[in-house]
Amino acid sequence: MWVQMKKMKENTFDKKKLNNSRYRGLFIAFWAILLVVVVAVAGIVVYVDPFFHYHKPLPGFPYVVDNQLSQNPGMARNMNYNSCIIGSSMTVNFDTDDFKELMGLDTLKLSYSGAYPKDDSNILSIVFDESSLARKNSPVDAVFFAMDIPVMAADTETVKYERPEYLYDKNIFNDVKYVLNKDVIMQYIFRPIVQRQGTDLSEAYFSWWTPEYYNIQWVMHTYEEPEKVEEELPTNAMLEQTELNLDVNILPFVEQHPETQFYFFFPPYSILYWHNVLQENSLEATMAQYEYVAFRLLQYDNVHLFYFQNMDEVTDLNNYADYSHYKPEINRYMVECFASGEHEVTTYDEMHSELSKMRGIIDEFDFEELFSKEW
Repeated sequence: MWVQMKKMKENTFDKKKLNNSRYRGLFIAFWAILLVVVVAVAGIVVYVDPFFHYHKPLPGFPYVVDNQLSQNPGMARNMNYNSCIIGSSMTVNFDTDDFKELMGLDTLKLSYSGAYPKDDSNILSIVFDESSLARKNSPVDAVFFAMDIPVMAADTETVKYERPEYLYDKNIFNDVKYVLNKDVIMQYIFRPIVQRQGTDLSEAYFSWWTPEYYNIQWVMHTYEEPEKVEEELPTNAMLEQTELNLDVNILPFVEQHPETQFYFFFPPYSILYWHNVLQENSLEATMAQYEYVAFRLLQYDNVHLFYFQNMDEVTDLNNYADYSHYKPEINRYMVECFASGEHEVTTYDEMHSELSKMRGIIDEFDFEELFSKEW
């Protein structure tokens, strides 16, 4: 009896040992398979690199470029270019083929919709990073910079959107957020493979407005008039912060890179932008900003300054999709001006004259008639 009981215990022990061994084997196999899958997925992301974090684009892959925050730093670091476009949504409708045709420049668009000066500074820091593949391939011959006065009074550290730091820094350990990112894999690798339709980089970030949206009916239908402010904003109200943004976020790049030509331009907002300024009772403060920024920029030999806001087109709202966003044909015209020098301001007195013309346009425009119509 005792012998039988002993054998039963030994058999039970052997079965448990066998089961434990099987479970351990399954456990090890599970983690081994998971590790293989993780490594394979990460390897695919690194190889295709849809955000250009590690290398320039693979020939023939249909890359989708529609994420400014995530894709701009990689493009600035690894693409082949010798000039770039910096700024807000005022720059998204530039076709970089125009810069090649008219100025002989290989241009990269690095727009940030709603960009603050700090956003511009962040991407320019990468553009001029001497350790990047882009800079090893070629220098930066030109920077085209949309100077949006309305954001120049922002805090010097304010950005429009929180950026994904793992795509901007050089810390490889936090890249796991990129190489194991479900959206990156599904939306920027598998989807383009299935659809076989990538982005034409010359038109990257183009606005969604199609030609039928550029008309006065649409503009007035969507326009929201600001409330009238009774107390006038002091003329110097925004100058201190504007000065700080120039000194901290913009001018250091101009000063540190005299070999680069900087084309700063004031985008041609529509006459409704100036109506907003009048409603907010900040016309003198705004004009003072323009004069101050122009004065500072014109101190540098490698700066070209263009003032487009008093063109005849700004009073025709059929050129706009809202109070500030103009049709792509105007973008093409501005490139023609960069090449020819038309609308370039070379002295402070010329800038003062251009602003005087702008005042005349504002004074003469019949806002009462515009708002009296049913749109």
